[in-house]
Amino acid sequence: MLSFSRALKAKAPLARQASAAIAMPSRFANARLYSSHKEINFGIEGRAKLLKGVEILAKAVAVTLGPKGRHVLIAQPYGTPKITKDGVTVAKSITLEDPFENLGAKLIQDVANKTNETAGDGTTTATVLTRAIFAEGVKNVAAGCNPMDLRKGVQMAVDAVVEFLRENKREITTTQEIAQVGTISANGDKAIGNLLAQAMEKVGKEGVITVKDGKTTEDELEITEGMRFDRGYISPYFVTDTKTQKVEFEKPLILLSEKKISMLQDILPALEAAATQRRPLLIIAEDIDGEALAATILNKLRGQLQVAAVKAPGFGDNRKSILGDLATLTGGVVFSDELDVKLERLTPELLGTIGSISITKEDTILN
Repeated sequence: MLSFSRALKAKAPLARQASAAIAMPSRFANARLYSSHKEINFGIEGRAKLLKGVEILAKAVAVTLGPKGRHVLIAQPYGTPKITKDGVTVAKSITLEDPFENLGAKLIQDVANKTNETAGDGTTTATVLTRAIFAEGVKNVAAGCNPMDLRKGVQMAVDAVVEFLRENKREITTTQEIAQVGTISANGDKAIGNLLAQAMEKVGKEGVITVKDGKTTEDELEITEGMRFDRGYISPYFVTDTKTQKVEFEKPLILLSEKKISMLQDILPALEAAATQRRPLLIIAEDIDGEALAATILNKLRGQLQVAAVKAPGFGDNRKSILGDLATLTGGVVFSDELDVKLERLTPELLGTIGSISITKEDTILN
C-alpha cells in the first residue's frame, strides 16, 4: 500500500491523488485526520507567556474594582451584549488565542471561580491580588530565588494577613449596615441595597436569597417558606434554562426514594403520572443510573416530559431524616425497605408536590 501511494505522488495529477486519498481504507484516513502534537515551553519563556495571560485577564477584571469601578461590555454568542461589573463574569468570558497565555488566564479564572463559590463576592479583589503575587513570584524566580522557599514565604504571609483580618473584623448586624453593604454591591443603588437588607432581615443568615427577572417595572421582595440542600442535578441534560444553567419547575410532582434507582420499571409509574397530569417530575433518590437515568434524559431531550433527578443529601440516618423532612414538606412518602409499596406499584397519591423548585449544579431549593 505504501509503495502504491508513492507511485501516485510521483506520476498522477493532483485530482487523481485526491481520488486515491479518498479511496484509501478508513484506518489510514483516521491516522491522518486525528494526529496531533503538544506544544511545550520551559523556563523564562514559559513563565513569560503565563504572566502575559495573567496580566491580560487581570487588567480586564481590575477595571470593575470597588464602588467606583467601571462596567465591562461583553459580546454574547446570541442576543445583545452583556454589561456587567461582576469580576467573575468578566473572567469567565475571556479566552486567549495563544495556548500558553490562555493557561495563565485559566489560573486567574480558577481563583475567581473559587472565591465566588466560597464567599459569593470579592472576585475582583482576589484577581488583583493573584496578579500581584504571580508577577512578583515570576520576578523573584528569575532573580534566582528558590520556588519552594518563595511558596513557603507566600503561605506565611497569607496566614499572617488572615489572622490580622480575623482580629480586626467588624460584625455586620444591623439592617442599616447590611443596606450599606448591599448598596455598594449594587453600584450605589440604595433602593436595591435596602431591598437586600429587608431580605436578610426576613430570612436570616442561614436563609437563601435568589434573584429572578420580575414581571413588573418595580423591584419586589417575595418571602416564601421552603428548603434548600447541597445537591444539584445529576445530569446537565436536565437543565431548562441554558443561560443560568438551572432547572426550574413550577408545581412539580416529587418522587422520594431512600434507595438507588436503576431499573426503568421503577420509575415508569411516576413518569406516567407526570405525563398524565402534564406536570414536571423531580426524582430525589440515593442515586439514579442505568435504564432509569437514560429514560429520564431521553424524555427530557424529546420534549415529552420535564423531568430532573437529584441525589438525596446526607448519609445513613442523616439522609433518612432529611428525606423524612422532604416528605413532610411536599406531602409525599419516602420509598424505602420499611414501605410495603414498591416503586413499580407507585400511585400518584404517593408523590409529593411543591410550588416551585430551582436546581443548580451545586444545590436544590424547594419553595
